[in-house]
Amino acid sequence: MRAVLSRVDVALIGGLALLSVALLFWATGSGALAAGFLAGIALAVGGVLLARRLFPAAAVGEAALPDWTMLRAAVNHDDVAIAVTDRAGRLVCANDLFATWMGGFVTPPGLPLDGRGADLLKNAGRAAWRDGEGHVSDIAVGPLQLQAQVTRTGQAEDYLVWRFAALERIDLANEVMRHLDGPAGRTLGHAGIMAALVSPEGRLRTANQAFLLRAFDEGGQAHYAGRDVAALLRLDDAGTLTFAREGDRATPVRMLHIPLTPADGHGPVLLAMLDEEMGPADRGAAQTYVETLLSLLPFGLALVDRDGRFLYMNRAFVRAAGIGDGRPPRYPGDLVVGEDKGPLADMIRRHSSGQQVGGDLSIRLIGQGDDPVSMRVVGVRGLGEAAVLLSLKDSSEESRLKRQVAQASKMQAVGQLAGGVAHDFNNILTAVLGACDLMLMRHTPGDSDYDDIQQIRSNANRAASLTRQLLAFSRQQTLRPQILQLPDVISEVSHLLKRLIGDTIQLTVHHGRGLGAVRADPGQLEQVIINLAVNARDAMAGAGTLTIETYPVSAADVRQMGNEFMPPADYSALKVSDTGSGIPADVLPKIFEPFFTTKDVGKGTGLGLSTVYGIIKQSAGFIFADSRPGETSFTIYLPVHRADAGAPAVPATPTKPKKSQWGTGTILLVEDEDMVRAVAERALTRAGYSVVTAAQGEEGLERFAGMEKIDLIVSDVVMPTMDGPAMVRAMRAKRPALPVLFMSGYAEEQLRQSIDIADVAFLPKPFSVAQLTEAVSAALDEAAHRADHG
Repeated sequence: MRAVLSRVDVALIGGLALLSVALLFWATGSGALAAGFLAGIALAVGGVLLARRLFPAAAVGEAALPDWTMLRAAVNHDDVAIAVTDRAGRLVCANDLFATWMGGFVTPPGLPLDGRGADLLKNAGRAAWRDGEGHVSDIAVGPLQLQAQVTRTGQAEDYLVWRFAALERIDLANEVMRHLDGPAGRTLGHAGIMAALVSPEGRLRTANQAFLLRAFDEGGQAHYAGRDVAALLRLDDAGTLTFAREGDRATPVRMLHIPLTPADGHGPVLLAMLDEEMGPADRGAAQTYVETLLSLLPFGLALVDRDGRFLYMNRAFVRAAGIGDGRPPRYPGDLVVGEDKGPLADMIRRHSSGQQVGGDLSIRLIGQGDDPVSMRVVGVRGLGEAAVLLSLKDSSEESRLKRQVAQASKMQAVGQLAGGVAHDFNNILTAVLGACDLMLMRHTPGDSDYDDIQQIRSNANRAASLTRQLLAFSRQQTLRPQILQLPDVISEVSHLLKRLIGDTIQLTVHHGRGLGAVRADPGQLEQVIINLAVNARDAMAGAGTLTIETYPVSAADVRQMGNEFMPPADYSALKVSDTGSGIPADVLPKIFEPFFTTKDVGKGTGLGLSTVYGIIKQSAGFIFADSRPGETSFTIYLPVHRADAGAPAVPATPTKPKKSQWGTGTILLVEDEDMVRAVAERALTRAGYSVVTAAQGEEGLERFAGMEKIDLIVSDVVMPTMDGPAMVRAMRAKRPALPVLFMSGYAEEQLRQSIDIADVAFLPKPFSVAQLTEAVSAALDEAAHRADHG
C-alpha cells in the first residue's frame, strides 16, 4: 500500500509541476524562468523521495538499502552541483552537473580545485562532521568560481551532502528593481503583466506601474514600499486570487512565484500576475498595444506570420530596409538580394514553430550596395498570428562613416606613396637641372645647343612642379605660413585670374565683414585659388560666371551645420562657385583623389584638386564640395588665428639680399645619389670652394676624421646604413659649432621635427646650381655671424 501511495503522489506532483511550468512559460515567454522553476520543484520532490526511500525501515520497521539511482535522478539540478559521501569518505551519489564541473565523479574533498581550494574544502567537511554544516565562500575550478555548502545528514547522520553553486557576480534583486522601475517595467505593463519584487519577509520592495494601479488607490501608490503583499491580495474558498482593493467586482488573476535565488529558499521573490481570462477581443487589444509600442522604438522591428508574410513593420524598420512609399513588400525575401532569399526564408521557417529562440543572419538589402547588414530573427508566442519577430538596424549612417574612414585611409596611403615617389624623383630632377645649368655656363644664346638645353631645363622645372603637387597632396611640402587676410590674397591673384579664365567668363568677388585673420602660406593659398578657378573655367566651357566669396563662420554656425569632422570654432570661409554643368553624384566622392580626372587624355594630370586638398589640410583647414546642375561650389574653412595674450608682435621677416655665387672654404659633401653628388661637386668647385665628397654616412665620418679644416657640411638627410642627422650628431660631438646644410626632397617642417638638431640650414630638392651656391654662401655667413656674437 505504501508503494502504491508513493506512485500516486509522484504522479500527482509531477502533473502539477508540469502544468505550473507550462503556465509560467506561456505567461512570461522565458524558458530560463520555467527551467529554474522546474528545477526547484524537482529538488523539493527529491527531498521527499529521499526521506521516504533512503531509510524506509525507520517508518515501517523493516531494513532496506538506499536506492541511489532514484536519489541521483532526484538531485539533478541545472544550477547546483550535488554530491553525497558516506562516513568512510566514499562517493555514493552525484548529479550530472557535478561531473560536468569537476571533470568526472571525483570524491570530495579531493576535487581539482585551484590554489588552497582543496584545503578549504577539507576544513569545511571536518566542520560539517563536527557541527553539522560547513561553508566555503570562494573556490575555483579553472575559470569557474564556486561557493560550497557541506551538510551532515541521514538518519544516523553518517552522510555528507556537498552542494556547489556558481558565484553570482550580479545582484539579481537589484537588477530586477532597476528594470521594474524603468522601461522594462512599462513594457511588461503594456503586455498586461503586473510584476512586483518581494523581500523574504513578504514585504513589497518595488513594482511596475501596472501592479501599483491594481493594488493601491491613487494616494497609496507613492508610499507602497514595505507594505505586506499578503494584505494586498485576497484568496477565496474556491482558490480564486484577486486584488483586495477591487472588492467583489475584482478580476481574477493568476500569480507566478519566481525565486530569484533558487538555491536559497529564503531569498527575494519576483511575482508576476496576469488576468485569468482573456478572450479573442482582449488578444486583439494586446496585439494593438504591442504594435503601438513597436512603433515608438528607435530600432527596426517587424512581425511575420507562420507563412512568412509581413504582418507589421514599424517606421524604423521601413527606413532601415529602404522601403519606398509605394506598395510594401509581402515577404521578407523581397527586401534582400537573390542569393540571400533562401537562407532568410529557411531561418524564418525554423523559428516560426513558436520556440522563443533567435539567431542572427547577415543579409544584403536591395538597392543598398554590397555592404551586409545584420537581421535578428526571433520566434514569438502570444501575439495572435505573429510567429516571428524581425529586427533590423538602420546602418546607413554607420555605412557612410565607414566609407569616409576608408576614403581617408586610402588618401593617407596614396599620400605616403606620393611623398616617397616625389622624394626619389626630386633626386633625378636635381641632377637634370644641375647638369643643364652647368652646360649653360659653357654655351651662350645663339649656340646650336643653347635652345635645346633650355628646353630640357624648362621640362625639368615642369616635372619639379608636379613633384611639388605630389608633396602638397601628401602634406609634406615646405610651408611658410604668415598671418594674413583672405581678401588681401584674393586681391593679389585677381589680375592673374582674369587672364586665366578669359574675357567670356565673368569674375565676381564678394567680401564679408568681420573676417578674422588666418595663418597660411600666401603662395600656396594663391595656388589653391588658381587651381579652383582653372577647374571652374573648364567646367563652364568658355561662358559663365565665376564667383569668389569670403565670409566669417562662427562656432555656433558650425554646430548648426552638424558636420562631425569639423570642430566648432571660428573660421574664415572662402567659397569659389561657378555656373558650369556640375559634378555627377557618383564622381563627387572621388574628386580629391590624385590622378583622378574627368578631362580628356592630355588635358589634365588629375593633381589639381588633390593639391588643393593637401594644402588646405596642411594648413589645418577643411574643404567641402557641393554640386548640382548649373552650380558647383568649393568651400574652404580656415581657422581664425588667435594671438596669445601679451605675446609681442612678430615683425615681418626682412628680405634678405641675394647671396654671392662665389666663395672660398672647405666643404664636406655627403650624398648617396651619384648623379646628385657629381653635379653638386662640380657646381661648388666652379664657385671656388674646395670640396671633399663621400657616398654615405660612415664614409663621411672617415673623411671628417682625416680633415684638419672643415668650413661646412653639406649632406643629404635620408641615406642607407647611416643617415645624415646621425652622422652630424657624431661630428658635432667633436666640433659643436660645425655649420651644416641639409639637402632633402622631403618637407623642411617635417624634417626639422624629426631631426631635432639646432643651427642647421635646409635646401629643398630639386635645386639649381645657383640655388645651391646661394644656400652654401648663406650657411657660411650665418655660421660666421654666430661665431662673432657667440
